[in-house]
Parts: sequence; C-alpha cells; structure tokens
Amino acid sequence: MTFKAFLRGTASVAGLLVLGSAAMAADLPSRKVEAAAPIMVDTFHPFQIRLRATAVIPDGKTTVYDRFGTILPLVNLSGGAGSQIWGSGAKVSTTVIPELDVSYYFTKNIAVEAICCFSKHNVTGTGWLQGLNIGSTWVFPPTVLLQYHFTNFGAFQPYLGVGVNFTAFFGAKPGNQFTPFFTPLGVFVGSNAVTNLSVGSSWGVVGQVGFDYMINSNWGVNVDLKRIMMQPTAYATVWNSAVSPALGPIPVRAKVNIDPWVVSAGITYRFGGGAGAVVAKY
Repeated sequence: MTFKAFLRGTASVAGLLVLGSAAMAADLPSRKVEAAAPIMVDTFHPFQIRLRATAVIPDGKTTVYDRFGTILPLVNLSGGAGSQIWGSGAKVSTTVIPELDVSYYFTKNIAVEAICCFSKHNVTGTGWLQGLNIGSTWVFPPTVLLQYHFTNFGAFQPYLGVGVNFTAFFGAKPGNQFTPFFTPLGVFVGSNAVTNLSVGSSWGVVGQVGFDYMINSNWGVNVDLKRIMMQPTAYATVWNSAVSPALGPIPVRAKVNIDPWVVSAGITYRFGGGAGAVVAKY
C-alpha cells in the first residue's frame, strides 16, 4: 500500500466517525436550560402612622359625695360627711378630635401601638343638679396597646388590641354660673354655682378592635373602636345663694366613671421595609 492510499483510508474512517457521532447526538433527548429561580419581594413595613378623626363618647355614671356634711344633711340631700348626695350626678360631653398614632410591627401579625391626642370636655349636672354648669377640663390620654393583626384575608386586615391608658386632666375651669336648685321635695333652695374644680389623673385598661383595608403595601384606610376604663376623682366647691352666705361653701367629691367609647376612622401609612430586597428563592 502506498502512502497516498493510506492517507485516503485514514480520512475516510475519520469522516465516518464524525458522521456517526453527529447522528447519535441527534438521537439523544435535548436537555433544557434551567430557568432562573423567581424571587419574592419584601413588602413588610415595620413602621406605621395613622391619622384619624376620633369621636370620644363618655359612657359612665358619675356619683357625687358630700365631703364634710355641714349643709346638705340640713336640707335632706345627704346622710353626712362622705355619703352620697342623693339624686345628683354629672355627665361629660362628647367631643370630636384629630388623632395621631404610631405603631411598630415586630412581625406581620404582632404590633405595638402608641396613641396620643388632646380633647376638651364640658361637665354638666344631672338629677337634682340638672342644668348646673360644673365646668370644663382638658384631657391628655396617652395609650399603649399590644395588637394581633390577621393577615389571611388579603387587603382586609382586622386586628384586636389590649393595653393600658393613663389620663391626665389639666386646665380645669369651674362653671361659675348660678342655676336654680330645688330639693327632692320640690322646695326652691337658692341657686348653685361651682366655684372651684379639679380632676385627678386616672389609670385604666383599654380594649380595641378595628381593621385596615390596604390599597397597596404602603397606604390603607382604617376604622377603629376602643373602650377605655377611665375613672378619675374630681373635687369641686359649690356655692349656694341661699345657705352658703351663712354656712359657707359646699365641698363635694365626685367619682367620674367616664369610660368612653373612642370611635375613629382615617388613613394608614406603612413604611420602613426593604422593598425590592430578595427574601427567598424557590
């Protein structure tokens, strides 16, 4: 065999091997390229601010007591020092105020909320003190609540909360207006006017229920209902035009069970989350 014949034979064998490999590759199943794993975007925002319009609706009974018992037993209105003044009471006015609260979410379900606002209320007499202008006071009721938020209803996110309230009363002003006063037997006994008024601070438990409807991960609307156990003690001095000039003023003490319902509606804004951050791949 000549050298040229050997080269031609070798080239022929190599060509057959290449064609065979290509044919085998064509028969093998193709392998798909694995798609890139999708990502989940973090929409958890730990910080929250709410701005709400709030109605404070007192819902309690006020009991008035005779502190010294020097005058009222004489006109059959009390049983002496420390006893209840029969047929007398007071009511606290409803008021509507702006409210600001801030929240921090430890998780998507657990949050703590702090509420702060100021409100002014008028106090008037009831029963035998009907129509008596007792006075007015400013109220500062900071409140802290621990909340559980339900997140398995989509945009509708209801919650429950429980917490503690401290209420400080300041700027109290007595009515200083004389109102005709009649005994339980209908006998006119001059006119009464409150000439001094002070209200002590109060601690109480707070219950809460409400919901957010989230328009997107940041903005939503809110409806909220709270009940605050608010029971301060008030002290007042009553001046009666018929008997006080001779016997002096009438010091009284009142257990004011305000216990308001606090009804609110407003907007919610959540922020501070790592929007766009990769949480997990799957």
